[in-house]
Amino acid sequence: MQVLCKSCRKIVAMSRGNTTNLHSHLEHNHRELYEDFKKFPQTTINQTPYEKMSKRHKELTEAITRFLAKDMMPVNTVSREGFVSLINKLDRIYQLPSRNYFSQVTIPQMYDTCVKTVSSKLHQVDFYTSTTDLWSSRTTEPYMSFTVHFLTEDFELKTHCLGVVYFPESHTSEIIAHGLREVLARWNLKEENQVCITTDNGANVVKATELNNWVRLQYFGHRLHLAIGDERITQAFGLCKKLVGHFSHSWKEKMALKKAQKEHNLPEHYLITECPTRWGSRQKMIQRVLEQQRAISDILLADRKSRHLVPSWQDLDVLESINQALQPLQEFTDALSVESFVSVSYVKPVLHLMNTSVLAAKEEDSEQSLSNQNHQGKKSLGSFFKASPAPSSMVPSYAVEAELNSYLVSPTIDSEMNPLTWWLLHQVNFPHLSKLARKYLCIPATSSPSERLFSTSGNVVTCQRTCLKPTKVNMLVFLAKNLE
Repeated sequence: MQVLCKSCRKIVAMSRGNTTNLHSHLEHNHRELYEDFKKFPQTTINQTPYEKMSKRHKELTEAITRFLAKDMMPVNTVSREGFVSLINKLDRIYQLPSRNYFSQVTIPQMYDTCVKTVSSKLHQVDFYTSTTDLWSSRTTEPYMSFTVHFLTEDFELKTHCLGVVYFPESHTSEIIAHGLREVLARWNLKEENQVCITTDNGANVVKATELNNWVRLQYFGHRLHLAIGDERITQAFGLCKKLVGHFSHSWKEKMALKKAQKEHNLPEHYLITECPTRWGSRQKMIQRVLEQQRAISDILLADRKSRHLVPSWQDLDVLESINQALQPLQEFTDALSVESFVSVSYVKPVLHLMNTSVLAAKEEDSEQSLSNQNHQGKKSLGSFFKASPAPSSMVPSYAVEAELNSYLVSPTIDSEMNPLTWWLLHQVNFPHLSKLARKYLCIPATSSPSERLFSTSGNVVTCQRTCLKPTKVNMLVFLAKNLE
């Protein structure tokens, strides 16, 4: 673009929206005019909006689109007064596009780009594992989630969401099996390259994997918590839930609880309600009730209508026993549910450690009280094996390959060390075994990655966004989980 100077009739080159060349021309060729120009307020310059095809406009629009997708923000955020004011303060000559432009143009474009990026990564994968689960949204619309996991050549564990697929059909095993195959076909993933799929214990999902002839790993966390189910403790659980419900639905009881907590020098914690879809919440509910037992009893005994909710010593004894059994399981399942670390190789050692140490019968179990428990933060998987004896070296009773024999007599690594780091350093020494490690160590011990997709979906399909179409839900969840 060229501009004609009215004073000297020279042509000055400039780009649209940029007056730097004009400013420099006045300063060097028309000093008097330049001095007069400086007297004007500087806010009068550079007010021409960026062209929509300019680099700066594209960068800002892409950044806002990424903000909306990655942080799961409603698209109408761009039309809210506070956000518009913020953008104007940051760059006053950027003209913010409409919400429809973001919804119908930039977000779909970013989704298409992200799909191509994920597809290119999956195309380079030799073997992969997956997880899946079924879920209903806030609007009772059914979805099926699907995630894939694999190890790169550099032994980096990667996880990708392949989608939250709208699944309105009847959830029979045959239809689920067909839906799972469709997901793999859509992403050009070969079934024979799938090492394993991790699912919960739903009969229809289990049958679907059998129909597809897929190797399936049971959700280790669910198996641990289902193992302690017993009808004899139903009464204690029911009473515990009634207690929590009594305090949850009355603000007066909540205030009384806070007062009683101060009198007994107890932590001012709220009671925790069990969530059926979160298997760890039961232990947290019981632990909190036992922690606040003295304050709870004082409040309930003061009211005739609620005295029947006071737990008896038998109920407390059962709850303490349950808490002692559930707490180590909760710590193990939290550690096994991570996505960024190897988990499948810990399953058998965890079971062995539970049988020999963690859940082994002890004389003082019946007398151990909650006050003696030291609640700590979340532990890593390796920390559970610090005190356990290192396994003895295996001596094969028959001839084996030199590589395998060398691996078996190798020193045991520290339990806190990442196994993938060890394999990256030693893959030259164990070329064949490293391929097996890359194939199998990506298997997740739980289907938590799929469950986390539903948590993400819940942040997308909020009470204010219940009209989102399933295709848009899938698009937004995909971007939220896969954008880097």
